[in-house]
Amino acid sequence: MSKKRVPAMEGWLNMDESDPRLLGYLDESSGSYFFPKDVAISHAPGHADAEFKEVALSNRGKLWSYTTNHYKPPEPYVSPDPFEPYTVAAVELTEERMVILGQLADGVDPSTIEVGQDMELVFGTLYEDDENEYIVWKWRPVAA
Repeated sequence: MSKKRVPAMEGWLNMDESDPRLLGYLDESSGSYFFPKDVAISHAPGHADAEFKEVALSNRGKLWSYTTNHYKPPEPYVSPDPFEPYTVAAVELTEERMVILGQLADGVDPSTIEVGQDMELVFGTLYEDDENEYIVWKWRPVAA
């Protein structure tokens, strides 16, 4: 029996495998985007009482920076046993011009990526339990 795929963070992903997106907020009066949604506070002058619209953020961007972490993060992060280093990519979204951090997708060798490279968002497994597979966003290079 296959496990149910559920978002690791409720309300952050659209869970559409054919068009994976992060869900954020847009302050339409200032044009500012926010992710995750629970940190949506407009600091734009004159927009302190802004109303926010939920939007699906773009799923492509440019690799802005990246780093490989060789340490096990504290809980609630669930790491494999034994721990394996993982690479975090900072990708500037094409439309929103905001930087989103996420792990590199499984199977992507960090020695093959370069700053400025086109990247796309995909869903990947963070961890599993007996019933569910917990899904997060990850980044991979756009296929040429």
